[in-house]
Amino acid sequence: MSSAADTAARLSAATSGLPAPVAVVDLDVFDTNALDLLKRADGVPVRVASKSVRVRSLVERALGHGFAGVMAYSLREALWLVSEGMHDVLVGYPTVDAEALAELAADPTARAEITLMIDSVAHLGLIATAEELVAGADGAASRDPIKVCVDVDCSLRVGFGRLTAHLGVRRSPLREPGDVAALATVAQAKGLAVRGLMFYEAQVAGLPDTSPAVRLVKRLSMREVNERRVRILAAVRDAVGQEVELVNAGGTGSIEVSGGAPGVTEVTSGSGLYAPGLFDGYRSFQARPAAFFGLDVVREPAPGWVTAFAGGYVASGKAGAARVPRLFTPGYALSGPEGTGEVQTPLHVARGLSPDGALHTGDRVWLRHAKAGEMMERFDRVHLVRGAEVVETVPTYRGESKNFG
Repeated sequence: MSSAADTAARLSAATSGLPAPVAVVDLDVFDTNALDLLKRADGVPVRVASKSVRVRSLVERALGHGFAGVMAYSLREALWLVSEGMHDVLVGYPTVDAEALAELAADPTARAEITLMIDSVAHLGLIATAEELVAGADGAASRDPIKVCVDVDCSLRVGFGRLTAHLGVRRSPLREPGDVAALATVAQAKGLAVRGLMFYEAQVAGLPDTSPAVRLVKRLSMREVNERRVRILAAVRDAVGQEVELVNAGGTGSIEVSGGAPGVTEVTSGSGLYAPGLFDGYRSFQARPAAFFGLDVVREPAPGWVTAFAGGYVASGKAGAARVPRLFTPGYALSGPEGTGEVQTPLHVARGLSPDGALHTGDRVWLRHAKAGEMMERFDRVHLVRGAEVVETVPTYRGESKNFG
C-alpha cells in the first residue's frame, strides 16, 4: 500500500464509529509542521494566522510550540480570543465595525493586547469616534493608547505608466515612504500608538514555486520590497520619533526569505500547519498534509464508479480546478462534469486497482481542502487523531458559535 493509502486506512479506522462528513487533524503531522515552520524561520518569531486554523485549541497548540502571538482576521475574533486568554493579537485587516471598535476602546485588556490594522485616515476617524463615545460614556481621564499597524502595499509593479502590470493582491493604497510616514504622523497626532508596519508579499508567499516564471517574479519582488522597506522604516522612524517595534512580513510559502529580510521582526504562518492542497506545488518546503475530511460511499451507480455523500467544499478565490478539494484516497478521481457536489460526489477508478483497494458502499473516502482554515467552517467539531485513534474532539469556531466572516 502507498503511504497515502496507509494514511487513509488509518484515518478510516480511527473514525469508524463516527458519522460522516467528518473532519480530522493528524496531531503528529500538525506538531511536525509547527516545529518545521519555526525551524524555517531560523529564530525569527512566527505569528500564527488564525484564519488558516479556525480551531481555538489548535491556535493554542501552535502557541504552545513556540509561535509568538496571533494574527486574527477580524476585530470581533480578536476580542473573543483575548477574552479567552490569548495575548498579542494583531488584526491582519482593517475594520469598519463601529460596535467592535467601541468594545475595544472600552476594554483595558483588549487595548493592551490588540493591534489594529490601518491604511487610511478613514480608519483613524472610526477609531477616534469609538474613543469619543467611550470617553463620553464613562468620563475616563486616561487610557493606554490604542495600538495600530500600518499596512503597506507589497505588490510588484512591472512596466511603465499605463503599461504597468500589478503582480500581487490589491491591499493597501500605501506604497511610498512619504505616504506611509504621513499616515503614521496623523495616527500619532490622534493619540494612537504606531506599533508597527505590515509587508505582506502575497505574490511570494502565496504562489507555488514550480514555474521558472514564478520563481523570477518572487526574486524580483523580494529585491524590490526589501529596498523599499528600508526606506519606509526610516521615513516612519523620522515621522514618529522612534523605531517601530513590529515589522511583519511573509507567509507559509516565504518564511525563509521574508524572515531574513532587512528590518523584519516577525513572520506569519498558519496554512503550513494543515498543508492544504494549494501548497502541494511548493519546492521550498515539504508540505505534509495534516487536515482531512472524510465522506461515506453511499452507492455504486456503475462498474468502476462510487458516489460519496456531500463534499462540495470549494475554496474561495478565482473559480477553477485549483479551488476544488483534492482527493486523498488513492486510485480514484473526481468526475469531470460533477466534481465535488453539494450532496453527492461521484468518483471513478483512475487506474487499475486490486480488488482489496476498491471502494464499496459504506467505505470512507478522504479528501483535503484546497485552503486551510476554510475547511473548518463546514464542521462544528474536528477529531484529533494519533495513529489510528481519536485522542480528542474539539470545537471549531463554528462549533463555538463564532462566525467572523
